[in-house]
Amino acid sequence: MEKINDRLFSWASLLEDNTREQAEITATMPFIHPHVALMPDAHLGLGATVGSVIPTLRAIIPAAVGVDIGCGMIAVRTQFTAGDLPQDRSIVRHSIERSIPLSAGGHNRTISRDHTRARLEELRAMAQAAGFDPASYSRKWEVQLGSLGSGNHFIEISLDERDRVWLFLHSGSRGVGNRIAQQDIKVAREQCAKWWIQLPHKDLAYLVEDTAEFDAYLRELRWAQHFALLNREEMMDRVVHDVSHWVGEPVVEQERINCHHNYTEQERYFGKDVWLSRKGAINAEEGRAGLIPGSMGTASYVVVGKGNPLALNSSPHGAGRAYSRSAARKTFTSDQLREAMAGIEYRDTDAFLDEIPQAYKDIDVVMQDAADLVEVRHTLRQIVNVKGD
Repeated sequence: MEKINDRLFSWASLLEDNTREQAEITATMPFIHPHVALMPDAHLGLGATVGSVIPTLRAIIPAAVGVDIGCGMIAVRTQFTAGDLPQDRSIVRHSIERSIPLSAGGHNRTISRDHTRARLEELRAMAQAAGFDPASYSRKWEVQLGSLGSGNHFIEISLDERDRVWLFLHSGSRGVGNRIAQQDIKVAREQCAKWWIQLPHKDLAYLVEDTAEFDAYLRELRWAQHFALLNREEMMDRVVHDVSHWVGEPVVEQERINCHHNYTEQERYFGKDVWLSRKGAINAEEGRAGLIPGSMGTASYVVVGKGNPLALNSSPHGAGRAYSRSAARKTFTSDQLREAMAGIEYRDTDAFLDEIPQAYKDIDVVMQDAADLVEVRHTLRQIVNVKGD
């Protein structure tokens, strides 16, 4: 850990100058308490650094939550081992690709599953109690429940160190969460302009407690976080069904972990209640199970938190980008991607070139940097990968 200054602590041994500068600017906000914590996977983000933990008194910075509200991971450990699986892994990949809409804008054609209907009823009731209509942000929100998205979102079948089969996926609140975030970033900018607040960066605009704008944001934020959690549950139920059909035997879940890594909750640190925004970080309080994925072709980790108070009970959420998407496409080749994905069943397309492992920080270094934040319970190696373009 490096104490950059009294208001900024870093666990990142791989830290670009522009990322460090961005975090230093965020840490100057007057309501930060006690300090900003930079995770080992920190990299440049919108307004606030991805891979940062930002505790604020009586205010929330919407851009410090991230535009994919509630994005996170879910994993299920099954009763199967590698020897129970059929040889042809393309069958289950194609099955998952049919069951779950992929890519930006992907959505279900119909709502046909009972568990989908039950989750939608829960979300409708929650929105009604919160006093807003999600359709005002996205008319497709209902048919996007159970859809993956694109970018670094993925679905994987993996094996742990004992060759036990895990199902693993990464996604968030889809179009509706993105639009809620974008709208509230705009509202925060308008509020700061209204009160002549000078900001070091426009995307550090904030909303203040005891205002109508703050209350509305908090209600919609909590709804979007819950949508993201249920979206992962919905997809996982479909993956479980597809794997059961592939193997010819029902999956018996041994363990299920579902955790956000773009969200805000009220927590208490150093004697004060704060709004803790984890933008690309997971809750790593003592004893809490968590998930830290690598990139395509690399290891992922099932962890348990150590409860490090200086890190605000947090840990990294993944590898963290080292190349922008455009830079990765210019730097790496399709052959390099195929080499990185050797032995893994995946859809071979140039659309995934910006997700090549070399575009990310070395996950082994990230996990070494996180040694005082989490304990590794299981190391997973993927054997099937599903992504959206």
